[in-house]
Amino acid sequence: MLEQIRSTTENIQAATNNFNPEIGIILGTGLGGLVKEISVEFVLPYESIPNFPVSTVEGHSGKLIFGSLGGKRVVAMQGRFHYYEGYTMEQVVFPVRVMKHLGIRTLFLSNASGGVNPDFEIGEIMIINDHINLFPNPLIGKNHNELGTRFPDMSEPYDHRIIAKGHEIAKRLDIKVSEGCYVGLTGPTLETPAEYKYVRVIGGDAVGMSTVPEVIAARHMGLPCFAISIITDLGVPGKIEKTTHEDVQRVASIQEPKMTLIMKTLVSEL
Repeated sequence: MLEQIRSTTENIQAATNNFNPEIGIILGTGLGGLVKEISVEFVLPYESIPNFPVSTVEGHSGKLIFGSLGGKRVVAMQGRFHYYEGYTMEQVVFPVRVMKHLGIRTLFLSNASGGVNPDFEIGEIMIINDHINLFPNPLIGKNHNELGTRFPDMSEPYDHRIIAKGHEIAKRLDIKVSEGCYVGLTGPTLETPAEYKYVRVIGGDAVGMSTVPEVIAARHMGLPCFAISIITDLGVPGKIEKTTHEDVQRVASIQEPKMTLIMKTLVSEL
């Protein structure tokens, strides 16, 4: 695995004239519009990158974008990889490890999720302050000390300082945001009413099929993380309705400009 990470990193560096990003960004379903705010210098389709998986999900375009955002050098994944696509956990988190080797010092993530907090509404923007991992852990197997310790601390999976700054920026921009715990499930089925109830009982505010593995891998390598979730449907008793992937994309796209503004401002003020 380490050899693959090094090989992929070297290939990307050769293709981008040794572009050295400070911040990595992973964009979720229907949330790729942040790329429009990046002053793009290089675009690498995933299929052109050695050892990279290829995104198969509608709404995930599959490109690695290099450029500047808010005065910072960034690398953005326009489309992520999911366990439900048939990839191993090692493949799902491989891009995060490559971004770390490219030089990033902070990881930003976004996703679309189902809300189980009864106070939430469709379109709610939730800053993630914690998570519950119901995926196979991506660190299972041989530990590579070059990446991180065998038993990484997870007492602060999402950086408290950046979360506070995110709230400050949202208030300044007059954008309503909430804060909560994200529960990661494998998918690809959307949750049953009983599963929504279970997620709420164990302490979740939202549930989705991504983000958690990438954050675990990032924290293993010592990267601070910040994540935003857009609530695209509700798993609250009495409010559960039939939901399609197209519904998720539609709601995410409506709220995307607000999320983009928060992210862009936060990047610039880090």
